[in-house]
Amino acid sequence: MTAAYDVTGIGNAIVDIIAQADDAFIVENDLVKGSMTLIDADRAETLYGKMGPAIEASGGSAGNTMAGIASFGGRGAYIGKVADDQLGAIFRHDIRAIGCTFDSAPLTGGAPTARSFIFVTPDAQRTMNTFLGACVELGPEDVDAAVIGASKVTYMEGYLYDKPRAKEAFVKAAQAAHAQGREVSLTLSDSFCVERHRDAFRGLVQGHVDILFGNEEEILSLYQTRSLDEAVAAVRGACKVAAITRSEKGALIVTADRTVEVAAEPILRLVDTTGAGDQYAAGFLYGYTQGYDLARCGRLGAIAAAEVIEHIGPRPQVKLAELARSRGA
Repeated sequence: MTAAYDVTGIGNAIVDIIAQADDAFIVENDLVKGSMTLIDADRAETLYGKMGPAIEASGGSAGNTMAGIASFGGRGAYIGKVADDQLGAIFRHDIRAIGCTFDSAPLTGGAPTARSFIFVTPDAQRTMNTFLGACVELGPEDVDAAVIGASKVTYMEGYLYDKPRAKEAFVKAAQAAHAQGREVSLTLSDSFCVERHRDAFRGLVQGHVDILFGNEEEILSLYQTRSLDEAVAAVRGACKVAAITRSEKGALIVTADRTVEVAAEPILRLVDTTGAGDQYAAGFLYGYTQGYDLARCGRLGAIAAAEVIEHIGPRPQVKLAELARSRGA
């Protein structure tokens, strides 16, 4: 079956506001280091007033992945909710500028476009505080079944499960994809997100997901174990493919009958881990939708993740297709 898109991403359409901070700042402002915390408008205003010089860039987990797929040369579409405001215009421009179709109707007269305050500490850890704003209005009516049916894979972020209407959108998209012979992918997003939605995520993986992404901590949390072997055994066969990233230890790609181990790519300097998982998914899904074997998919994911952690910001700063070719991938 031909497809207009390799991947359609569904996620929280967020503008990232990224600043460097020390550990004292994290402690003084009661931030949970290395996690994503949801905040209200007042808290967002307070943090913005306290943070140092910042970079504004279109973000959101699935949006970052779509940017990576486009950088590899893949064809993508995106479904997400922004407001009819300045940040919404920035997000809309940025995602269309990379060649990604984005036709979701903007929210008018409601909450502003979402923004995530990301504090990067000297150890390259990122601490995120996110005001979801217009994202909370994403609902099943925003899911275009025709777009889903025209996509080889529909990719969704676990963060969507923080709001009820987004959950409905998620299930509608998964059902539409499978009804049209397409595949569904989920990223677990964050171990704290897994803790909030563990039972629901297990049901999703078992009933709706073909390709699962998660780091080691997230997979361990999903199956409530401290043994990676036990977690691998639990996820094996629950979905078609599970890609478990392990930072400098590389990744394990798990199917019903085998495990493929892929080494991490070397880096010159670790600067900012923001977007590492998003870009790993981008490389893997690009390869997967081109029909590459799992080892090559994992290598592309590792190359994309290595590129993004060498600079500030969650999206690639070089053409990933060219980078992959230069490394023989």
